[in-house]
Amino acid sequence: MPDYVSSLVKKIKPSATIAVSMKAAELRRAGKDVIGLGAGEPDFDTPEHIKQAGIEAIRAGQTKYTAVDGTPELKQAVIGKFKRENQLEFEPQQIIVSSGAKHSIFNLMKAVLNPGDEVIIPAPYWVSYPDMTVLTGGEPVIVPTDQSQRFKISPEQLQKAITPKTKLLILNSPSNPTGMAYSQAELQALGEVLKAYPQVLIATDDIYEHIYWGYEPLSNLGVLFPELMDRLVFINGVSKAYAMTGWRIGYAAGPQAIVTAMRKIQSQSTSNPCSISQAAATAALNGDQSCLEPMRQAFKQRHDYLIDALNRLPGFSALPGDGAFYAFPDVTRAMASRGIADDVAFSTWLLENAGVAVVPGTPFGAPGHVRLSFAIGLDVLQQAITRIGQALANSS
Repeated sequence: MPDYVSSLVKKIKPSATIAVSMKAAELRRAGKDVIGLGAGEPDFDTPEHIKQAGIEAIRAGQTKYTAVDGTPELKQAVIGKFKRENQLEFEPQQIIVSSGAKHSIFNLMKAVLNPGDEVIIPAPYWVSYPDMTVLTGGEPVIVPTDQSQRFKISPEQLQKAITPKTKLLILNSPSNPTGMAYSQAELQALGEVLKAYPQVLIATDDIYEHIYWGYEPLSNLGVLFPELMDRLVFINGVSKAYAMTGWRIGYAAGPQAIVTAMRKIQSQSTSNPCSISQAAATAALNGDQSCLEPMRQAFKQRHDYLIDALNRLPGFSALPGDGAFYAFPDVTRAMASRGIADDVAFSTWLLENAGVAVVPGTPFGAPGHVRLSFAIGLDVLQQAITRIGQALANSS
C-alpha cells in the first residue's frame, strides 16, 4: 500500500499530555486503579452564570455562523478585559477569537512564518510549541533553562539565540509545565534585548494569567515597552481561568496586519468558533469575576501541599511555582538509584508500580523531570503521593 502520509506530518509527535491521559483512561477501562495527574484541565465546573449564557444563546437561536474572527460582542469583551486587567488598548480589528488559545497560536505561526524562519522557544516549554513551529514551516530554536534560573530564559541567552533568521519568540508566563512567571524586572531585561531586533515578533502566551500567586502583580511587555506593541501578540483564552476547556474559546490581540493575516488563515480552515461558546465566553469576560478567586485559592493550597510533599520523596526536587497548576520536579536521583534510564521509563514505572500517571519531562524539553498536574482534588493528590512514596520505598 502506498505511503500517503506527508513527510511534514512524520516530523511531528502526538501530544504527550493527551497520550498520558488516554493511557490512564485505557487502564481504568481495563479495571486498573489509576490516578491521573497528566491532564491540564481544571476539575471545577464552569461557573453557573457562564453556563446559563450558553443555554440562553441556544434558546435565542444563536446557532448560526458568526463573523470568522468572533462576534462583535465577544471582541468588545476581549477589548474590555485587556484594558481593565492589562492596561492595553486595542481596536476590534486587532482582535481575533479562535477555537482555543492553541488555535490562536497555530494561526499566528501560519500567518507569519516563512520556511526556515527561526522561533525561539525557552525550555521547558509547552509540548505543542516546537511541533506547531515545524508544521507551519519554521525551525524551533530551543533555549534550555534549569532550576538554578527558575526555568526562565536570561537576557544573555536570548541575545545569543537571536540570529538573522529569528522571526518569533514565545514567552509563556505563568508557564506550563513549570508554573514560573517572569517578574517585571526580568521582562524589563528581556525587553531591552528585544528593542535592538525589530525583525523579532513576540508572542506572549498568558493562558494561566488568572491562576497566579506571585509576590508582585503580573506585568507585560506592552506596558513596559510601548515601542514593542507593533510586534507583540497577546494570546489568552477562557479555558483555564473559567474552567471552560471544552468550550474551546481562545483569543489573540496584536498588530492589525498580523491579526488580518490570522483571520485569513482561519477563514480557510475552521471559520468561526462555536457560536454558543462565544456567547458563554462573553458572559465570562463581562460578568462577575468573583468566581475566579475560590479556584485560584484552591490551586494555591494544592500547590503548597504538593511541593512540600514532593520534596519529602527520596530523589525528588521540586521548586515552588508562581501559578498555573503544575509541579515539575527533578527526578534524576530517583531514577539513578533504581537504574531507570530516563524520565519516560520512570513515568512508565510510576504508572505500573504506583498506579499514578504523570507526564515525562522530555516532551517539554527537560529530560530528568516529570510534570504532575494538581488540577485535581487535594484528597486525590494525597493518595497519589502516598502511592508514589510506597512504590519508591518498596524498590529501595
